[in-house]
Amino acid sequence: MLNEAAQDAIFLALSHAARRRILDLLKTMPGATINDVCKYFDVSRIMIMKHIGVLENADLVVSRKVGRTRQLYLNAVPLQAVHDRWSTEYGQFWAGRVMDLKYQLEGLTKASSNLPAKPQ
Repeated sequence: MLNEAAQDAIFLALSHAARRRILDLLKTMPGATINDVCKYFDVSRIMIMKHIGVLENADLVVSRKVGRTRQLYLNAVPLQAVHDRWSTEYGQFWAGRVMDLKYQLEGLTKASSNLPAKPQ
């Protein structure tokens, strides 16, 4: 379970479209460098580095130094932890309510099928 500060960092990181796009790029191009990522944006390299810093702070991006470059990788574990928190706790609640509704609707359907035929 993630603590509140970690969750805040994740949601902050995901709140910007450019950072979500960077995650999409790293998903399709694991090991990309900052220069590789910069090719997909019309902003300065420094701005991309700041976005990557926010993503690293949220543990959504991990980097590995290789020579003079840093290879960047998507870390999906925090995303999965957030997903599990929301889908597990709240999903069970809503799944139960949906099943109740299903049974009620099926009961109405069965009851309406027992009605006499409509007169002509």
